[in-house]
Amino acid sequence: MKVLFIGDIVGNTGRKAVKATLPHLKSKYNPHIIIANGENAAGGRGITANIAKEFFEQGIHGLTMGNHTWDNKEIFDFIDDEPRMVRPANFPPGTPGLGSTVIKANGKELAVVNLMGRTFLPAIDDPFRAADEILGQLSKKHKCILVDFHAEATSEKIAMGWYLDGRASLVVGTHTHVQSNDDTILPQGTAYLTDAGMVGSREGILGMERSAVLRKFTTQLPVRFQVCEGKWHFHGVLVDLDDATGKALKIQKIRLLEDEWLMD
Repeated sequence: MKVLFIGDIVGNTGRKAVKATLPHLKSKYNPHIIIANGENAAGGRGITANIAKEFFEQGIHGLTMGNHTWDNKEIFDFIDDEPRMVRPANFPPGTPGLGSTVIKANGKELAVVNLMGRTFLPAIDDPFRAADEILGQLSKKHKCILVDFHAEATSEKIAMGWYLDGRASLVVGTHTHVQSNDDTILPQGTAYLTDAGMVGSREGILGMERSAVLRKFTTQLPVRFQVCEGKWHFHGVLVDLDDATGKALKIQKIRLLEDEWLMD
């Protein structure tokens, strides 16, 4: 099974990049299942039903979220009815939406789990304990399992990778919007990448307009961040999985730049 995971899609610029590149990525790599992090898709904060629909129509099969899950209040109107979207599973019991799901496409099945870290992020339940419980159940029926660990600290992400080695097929980090260079297959067969990166403006700061972010850093005054409309970059990761064992066979980072992204 080939799985394409797309890093945090940020605002209109990120959505434009997905629309431009996804047909070519599908043609070149022929992924069976495509998963993307969509928690920044609506103006950099949250997601709407129309944007989720747009992604699904373009060929993305599943969406993961993170600490901005609830920023766009429209999500409460549809998250309970959308089995292709998951929010962090370690939100408290009773939280709307799913923490894990099973995506079926092109004759393949992939279990998808979303977790959120606790270091430098709002208080939330233990992601390691949540991972034990969820993967313990999913592994009874599914060999191929993807975990999107939405976390700030690289140490916490790396710890999760080692913690789930041999239990998940892919542990990929999101949230920092900067693609890391530590893609590897761990000893027990789990593909790992600390952060997949982002899809959005490369002329901003983590996808946001530079001027507002710089004002915040230099004055510490309240500012309103807006999505940067500059030229985009696209980051993601492609993994090949053994259907029979769920172990990773290959991991490959993807990085494309607007005006330079044409693929052979």
